Formats: sequence, structure tokens, C-alpha cells
Amino acid sequence: MSAGSERFPSARSEPSAPPRRLPRRLVQLYAGLALYGVSSALLLESGLGLEPWNVLHEGLAALTGLTIGVVSIIVGAAVLLLWIPLRQRPGLGTVSNVFVIGLAMDGTLALVPDAHTLAVRIPLLVAGILLNGAATGLYIAAGFGPGPRDGLMTGLHKRTGRSIRLMRTVVELAVVATGFALGGTVGIGTVLYAVAIGPLAQLFLRVFAVRTAPGRSTVVASGQPDRAILPG
Repeated sequence: MSAGSERFPSARSEPSAPPRRLPRRLVQLYAGLALYGVSSALLLESGLGLEPWNVLHEGLAALTGLTIGVVSIIVGAAVLLLWIPLRQRPGLGTVSNVFVIGLAMDGTLALVPDAHTLAVRIPLLVAGILLNGAATGLYIAAGFGPGPRDGLMTGLHKRTGRSIRLMRTVVELAVVATGFALGGTVGIGTVLYAVAIGPLAQLFLRVFAVRTAPGRSTVVASGQPDRAILPG
């Protein structure tokens, strides 16, 4: 999850969304979160580099002996507590994010065999990044609120007056550096993820937008600067 003020479009839920769209939005929410966990597991299995927050999660998992999914849940819950002084309000997607991604990640890791050759690891990396982009589009387009890590950055932006781009850069550099120092995996996959995830998420946000009427959508994507959102 890299910095970039226009890399991720904003997503918002319009209050006029008809109730009949709620089941689809719930399916999108939980499918997106589950697939995000699966994609993270594929990146981990590739051994070629992780997303910034999972670099930290992997490092903490190595330090504590817990699974990376459990660490992800603990870190997500801890970050959510930081919303209190920042006066951020969690949504259903925020709370679900904390648990579903970690559980899906551990479940996938238990099922996918270890990869040892580049002929297997490279496709896992590519599949993980592509799936992560699709999962991001599904989850955000559901419009149930940002993930805890996103809320931390937007909260810091509101409290400090600094741009989301700067807040994301500072937080994620600190996260990657700490995770790497603890033994987390940083590699070519980390760089490819940073470059590719923005365009992929933007594409899938438009694909999975929930429409309320011709020409309108329950969740709309706009490229406004410094309103970047992604799961995490």
C-alpha cells in the first residue's frame, strides 16, 4: 500500500441507495475482504515481497510465533483504537476488515502448498497483485467504510492538516522499515505492488460500482487529490 494522492479514488455511499442493493453490497464487502486475505497469502507464498503492512505483520509474526493472520487482526484492532483520539467513526466495513482479512489469509496459507521454484513463485506474485486489485475494488465499492489503517491516515490528515499523501508516505515507510527490521519480506513484489495496485484498484472500483439508477451509482469513483482509500 503505497503513497500517492491520486492513486486510489475515493468511494462514498449515497444515502438514497435503495434497500434492494444492500444484499449485493454486503456480498461485495465480504467477498472483497476475503479475497484480499487470499491475495495477501499468495504474495506471502511467493516470497518475493509483501504489501507494506504485511511486511510489518510478517515481522511481528516471526517475533511472536503467532500466525500472520492473527497478527493482522491484532494490529488492525490496535490501529482502530487510535481512531478514538482522531475522532474517526468506524463502519461495518471497518470492523469486518479487522477480522475477515486475517482469517482468510491464515485459511489460504493452510491450504496452499509451499512454493520453492521461481516458475511457481512468480505466477503467485502476479496472481496475488491482480487479485488484490480486484478485491480492493469489490470492498471499497461496497461503501461500508474504510479499513482501520486507512482511517488512521485520513484521521492524521484531518488532525494535522497535512496531505493524505504525506501521511501515507510517513506511516507506510515507518511500517515497512519496522517490519523489515523484524524479518518481514521486502522485495521486487513490494515494488510491483506499489506500482500496479493503484491502476488496478481504480479499474475494479469502476467495474464493481453499485448502481442505483441509470447514470448514477451508489458508490462512485472520483480522482480527487488527497482522498485516497484502500483496504488495510
